[in-house]
Amino acid sequence: MLIPFEEEYKKKYYSLIDQIFDSNFWSDGKMLALFEEKFSEYANLNSVALSNGGTALLSIFHYLNVKNYEVIIPTNTFYATSVAAKMAGADIVYADCNRGDLCISLEDIKKKVNSNTKAVVVVHIGGHIAFEIEEIALFCRQNKIYLVEDCAHSHGATFLKKAAGHWGFAGAYSFYATKTLPLGEGGMVVTKDQDFVDWLKIYRNYGKKIVNGKVSYPMKDGFNYRMSEFTAALGVVQLERLPKILDWKRMLADKYDKIFSNRVHFPPGMESGFYKYIVFDYSLKHETGKVFSYSDFGHAIDGTDKQKSVSFPNSDWISEHHKCPPIYLGWEHAEKTTDELRYLLIGKQ
Repeated sequence: MLIPFEEEYKKKYYSLIDQIFDSNFWSDGKMLALFEEKFSEYANLNSVALSNGGTALLSIFHYLNVKNYEVIIPTNTFYATSVAAKMAGADIVYADCNRGDLCISLEDIKKKVNSNTKAVVVVHIGGHIAFEIEEIALFCRQNKIYLVEDCAHSHGATFLKKAAGHWGFAGAYSFYATKTLPLGEGGMVVTKDQDFVDWLKIYRNYGKKIVNGKVSYPMKDGFNYRMSEFTAALGVVQLERLPKILDWKRMLADKYDKIFSNRVHFPPGMESGFYKYIVFDYSLKHETGKVFSYSDFGHAIDGTDKQKSVSFPNSDWISEHHKCPPIYLGWEHAEKTTDELRYLLIGKQ
């Protein structure tokens, strides 16, 4: 099944590629600046593009200097979240999720926080914003703990008209090939902190700074986490396509809502980008991969599940009970009627 990319957008992308060739800048050029500008307009936050979502997270943890401190991460997230914190020298403490939204539990965060906690990571699972994000942000402020948002699933999601990344010190987006806004690879850091933006633009380029043609190396631990001009150009086009992508996803989700009553129900003021459509306790004839399963849990990968005191009952329950009707590559389903979809998915008229 092909990733849809309409002919009109191919032509727009090819036009931008021609501009790249004409400019003779294949990196650090106008397309990167344009993509960052467009993403800043979309998110209403400062935006800095990087090579992928993992390096976006890594850059945040490095800047926050989490080395030898504890970082609380939901066990039910892609392991890249933990790897990035570990590469920055953090000790990982895993927390359970809520059953209602699959996102990290404030109740469990409170049990895991101690004097050595430097940061909490909220992963916006499935395409929506964590339901407790405002309460978690308040708790972190009150306890002088950094809040980091993993926004890899949340393109197009809003809560109270704010995009993912607005509640924490910074947020990290991924543009991997399966995402709602796919570039193949790529990442974006969003933040309100201008000092971090200035630092990050040096960090992603080997710690190098260029002023009036003169090169200096004010940072000794920077590396190459740049995004190419070709990827940035695709980002510009995909951002233009994003409203269309969200329209058909939401149209399909509206039909699914009429079929599945036992599903994730969003609170008032929240819109999902529908990276996944999540239901509970249904037997599906057609489905996409789960958001996560027990074998994907961070504590299971790290081996901390062997400790008798470790318990993640909500994550365990969701792993066993949730499924995802197709919505990512479900373009061909968007025009079907609700009755047709019901028969296709659960075999009942």
